[in-house]
Amino acid sequence: MSMTDEAASDAPETGRPCCCCTAGEHRTPESEEPERERLNRKWNEILQETRVAQTGVQILFGFLLSVAFTAHFHRLETFDHVVYVITVILGASATGALIAPVSIHRLLSGQRMKDHIVRVAGRLMVFGMVLLALTIGGTLLLLLHVVVPSLLAELLVGGVMLWFAVCWYGLPAWLRRRSARDDQA
Repeated sequence: MSMTDEAASDAPETGRPCCCCTAGEHRTPESEEPERERLNRKWNEILQETRVAQTGVQILFGFLLSVAFTAHFHRLETFDHVVYVITVILGASATGALIAPVSIHRLLSGQRMKDHIVRVAGRLMVFGMVLLALTIGGTLLLLLHVVVPSLLAELLVGGVMLWFAVCWYGLPAWLRRRSARDDQA
């Protein structure tokens, strides 16, 4: 039996690969994966996710910092200044949360704490993504409030934030429930 045949025999009984694997590459369940390999895989996944999120938050944060130095900024109303300050604080907090896993790993490397590091880094990533979504919402509110009437700006931002909630949190929750149902069947 070749390696491809062995991998195919591990595939789901439907003969098709599962949703996370390509044909002939079915992965073993986490429970069968050695602990050290599982932690290393999870850490590598967190690093990849962090790279994507950090890039977005850093570009957005840089944009936000530059806004205060434009001529138009000083003509904005108090509401816009408050939104700006809150948004900059959210952006700085998101940056801190999304970079923290790298710092934690660097400071604790070699301490045999990878299980704790992975767990904390995962939570920081989720928290950082919430802060990033709020930063995006605040940025949109600031920009749209200048361009369109206030109520329309708030409705548009509310719609975008709802979309973020569905895509970033609702869909994963739905997929988790669906997977749990499939596993019970």
